[in-house]
Parts: sequence; C-alpha cells; structure tokens
Amino acid sequence: MEFRALAELCERLEATTKRNLMINMAADFVRQLNEDEAEPAISMILGRSFPRWDQRNLDVSWSTLVTVIRKLTGVDWKSFSSILKDQGDIGSTVQIIFHTSKIRKQMTLLENPLTILEVRRILGAIAETSGQGSRDRKERLVETLIGKANALEAKYIVKIIIGEMRIGFQEGLMEAAVSKAFNIPTKTIQSATLLTGDISEVAQIYKKKGREGILEIGFKVFRPIKPMLAQMAEDPEEALKEHGGRTAFEYKLDGVRVQIHKLNDNIRIYSRRLTDITSSFPDVVEIVRKNIKADECMLEGEIIAVGRDSHHPLPFQHLMRRFRRVHEIDKMVKQIPVKVYLFDMLYVDGESLIDQPYAKRRERLGESAGAMPLTTQLVTDDQELADKFLKRAIDEGHEGLVAKRLDSRYTPGVRGKHWLKIKETLEPLDLVIVAAEYGYGRRHGWLSDYYLGARTDHQRFSIVGKTFKGLTDDEIIEMTKRLKETAIKEEGHKVTVLPKIIVEVAYNEIQKSPKYKSGMALSFARISRIRDDKSSDEADTIGRVRQIYEKQFVRKAKY
Repeated sequence: MEFRALAELCERLEATTKRNLMINMAADFVRQLNEDEAEPAISMILGRSFPRWDQRNLDVSWSTLVTVIRKLTGVDWKSFSSILKDQGDIGSTVQIIFHTSKIRKQMTLLENPLTILEVRRILGAIAETSGQGSRDRKERLVETLIGKANALEAKYIVKIIIGEMRIGFQEGLMEAAVSKAFNIPTKTIQSATLLTGDISEVAQIYKKKGREGILEIGFKVFRPIKPMLAQMAEDPEEALKEHGGRTAFEYKLDGVRVQIHKLNDNIRIYSRRLTDITSSFPDVVEIVRKNIKADECMLEGEIIAVGRDSHHPLPFQHLMRRFRRVHEIDKMVKQIPVKVYLFDMLYVDGESLIDQPYAKRRERLGESAGAMPLTTQLVTDDQELADKFLKRAIDEGHEGLVAKRLDSRYTPGVRGKHWLKIKETLEPLDLVIVAAEYGYGRRHGWLSDYYLGARTDHQRFSIVGKTFKGLTDDEIIEMTKRLKETAIKEEGHKVTVLPKIIVEVAYNEIQKSPKYKSGMALSFARISRIRDDKSSDEADTIGRVRQIYEKQFVRKAKY
C-alpha cells in the first residue's frame, strides 16, 4: 500500500474529534493492509517508527531534520522559524514549506510512489546506522526518505521521526478500530494487546493466523507487557476501607520499576515504558541469574540506588545516572551500587499467574526468588499497625506504601483501586517541560527556569506552572543540553521545546489562576526528579490537576 494512503488517513483523523467516525475510518484502512503492512502501518499511525518490542532508536536530532528540510526546499532559517511559530507543529510547517518551495516545484518526484514498507525499510536503515560518521549517513537517509515524499507525506514522515503524531488518535481508539475491522470483541483485542504489549502486533497476528491466532496469544518471554498501576490513597485507613479488611501493605521504594524476563541463563530487564534497559544493569542480571530458581519466568520489581552501607536508599536522581547510561557502565556499577526488590510474579515455567490472587502470586514469587529480597510487607487489618508501618517506611528513606488487595488479579496497563499508593505529602505530578528560560547570574547560559505542562485530552500540553527549583547544577547543565536538542523556536530568553522530558513536580498546593490558559497554577513548584523512565503520554492530565485542586477542600474551606 502507498504511504500516501496512510498520510491521508492521518489527515482525516486530525480533522475530526468524532470518536465513532475516527474508529470507522481507521477500521476501513486496517482491513486493506496485508500481513506485512499491518504492524508498520499501525505503529506509524500511533507515532512510532517501530513496534514497542523493537528497541531500535532513530536517534535523529532536531537540527538534522531542520538541515534536511532546508536543503530540500531552500527555505531560510528566518522563514522556517516564522512558519513554525505560526503553526506550532513541525509536521504542518514542513507541509507548508513543501507546498511553497520553488525547489520542490522544480523537482520531478520519482514515478514509483512511496510505500508503507519502503518507509519502514528506510527508518530501519536510519536506526541501524552507527559508528564514526553515522550522523552524516543518517542525515543522507533522512534526506532520501523525505525527498521521495510529497507535501502531505513529508508532514507525517517528520511526525513519525520525532515520535509526536498528535492527531488525537491514541492506542485505545486503535484497539476499537482493529476490533471493528476484524469483527472481534473489543475486550478480546484489549486482552491480546496487554499480553503482546502492542496493538500493531495483535493486528499482524490476525492477518497471519486469523481469529484463532488472537485467541491463542499468551505470555511470551522477552515480550514485555504493560504494568498494573495504582491509584492514590490518603492514608492506610482509606486503603483498609477500600479493600474491605486485611490488606498487604508494602514499602513504596524510590526507584525504577522493572519487569525482569528470564529464559534459562538469558535475562532481559525492561522499564515501565517497556524499553530494554538490560545493558545499564549488568549487576542486576547477575543477581537474577544466581538466585532465581525458575527456568522461565516474568517478574516485577524495583531497582533502587543504595549508599555504601547498602541499607539506605540514595536519592532517585543518582539512580537515573545508571538508567540512561550507555558508556562506562562498569565504572557506574561501582560508583552507584543498586539493589533490586521483587514484588510480583506474572508467569513461571509455562504458567500464567495473572488471574491468580495477589497473595498466591506473592507466595509463588517467594518460592522462586532464592536469596533475592522481596519488598518489605505487612499484611493486616489493623489501622494502627498500618500507620506505624507507613511511618517506618518513610523513616527508612522510602516514599511510602503500596496497599494491595490480597485477592486481586493482575490487570496489565490498568490503573485501579486494587493497588493504592500512600504517601505523606501531596501527590506529586508528572509534568512535561514545554519551554524554558535562561537564568541570570551564575545560571547565565543555562536553561534553568522551566514551564511545566499537563496533558490535555488532545495530547497537547497546558501550562500549569513554572519553576527554577529542584535540580542540581550538574542536572541543569545536562537539562540545558537536552532541551537545546529539542528546541523548536527561541524568543529572547525563552526557548520552546518539543514535549519530550517529563519531570516529577512537588508543590504546596494548587490554585486557580488567570495567568495560564489552564486556569490552574502550582504554588511553590519544585522538580523532585527527572522521569526518564516515563514518556510524555504518561504525563498527568489537566483533569487530574483539577481533581487534586478540588480534593484540597476536603480539609480546607473554599472561598
């Protein structure tokens, strides 16, 4: 199928907000794909160059894209910046420039149209380019790909490359579209997506094996699944009431949640975003290899950085130095030692455990863990004991507790009340840096004042605050470098960036404010940590901000 058909579909999806119409359009498109096109096409519609299980990274910088676009069109930087400012979107900017470019009008496009599979092939070549001179080779490949495209195709190729489709069509709608296309119940498709980790793979399985292939989908080691998520609770009392009695309270560790897959001596570690982070934690791999008794299993746990006494956790930002590490890993293993605590078992030696109650899964985990520690746990229906347990967790340097319903099954990708997070402070928000300003004095030359955005229903971001607090000098320097790489326009001291970097933000309270279009503002906001383990689509929504605002008045009078 021609890539033009995919671009035209995306254009129609972007032009409507009617849910049923979007699903129908996508379903009609999915039906027409052959088995080789299903996965690439669906991945690209969702703004991904590759399926989730494919860990390849394009590593194409913003400056490379701009260089290619200017080379192909002859547009000067001033005109490019002006159009980008008006559009606020790099894809639409490219489309306009292609339409108006004299160079493009003089070019004769190749007779053979660009196909979906050819776009995937070139994206694959870009991702696999490495070593000395790779930046130049990547630039040439990007130029080749965009150079074959018409204006509309170029718009969406650029969006796919930067991973920001923003057409209002998310994975849940694609699940509904695939369900409609194949006449399979949505719940069946959703279950299959949770087990494979990717709706594009579900569609491809159907194209190859039909309905039976969907029904046969089960756990597969080295194919990570979305983690079960927890809602917030005020205190242990709320958790006990919600769970109706005896509850498993466990330390909430200030670390990186991981999913560990083991097949004999082959071990892989995945982040909550399903990214393979094995190479960053060779020490954890060895711990798992030496201790886990099962031949084949999928485990969940938390990695934390620890001090020299190995008993007290280090702040989260130190662990992040390990999380992103690709060089000098052996050196960092010694500088920042880690411990891993297990808390769940999803699959073992051919048997799925997700439908078993949590108490049983925990028991099976203990049988297989060897000398590996499990998260510290207290099972009780006594509120006073639970309150003391919370205080003990915080005194030991942890975030708080997670309360788990003993009879709860594991629900991948679902945030529910079977698991409840309990912290002593106001719930932090995961927000995206959408712009930054240069500082003054010692911070001159550093992007150190950050505009914080909450996600809207349309995958855009609405500013809810600004802060210059929370990061160390070293972190600000690193943040400046990363923000400059994603800058889309610069006006005076302010730099607008792609919404790529997510940060956890603490604050004193949320106030109504006319200063921002959102109508909300965080009081005394400060960044508590950089969340490289999360993506921008996991940022908290403006609806969540407003929900917390209203929740404040449980204990306060409203003016």
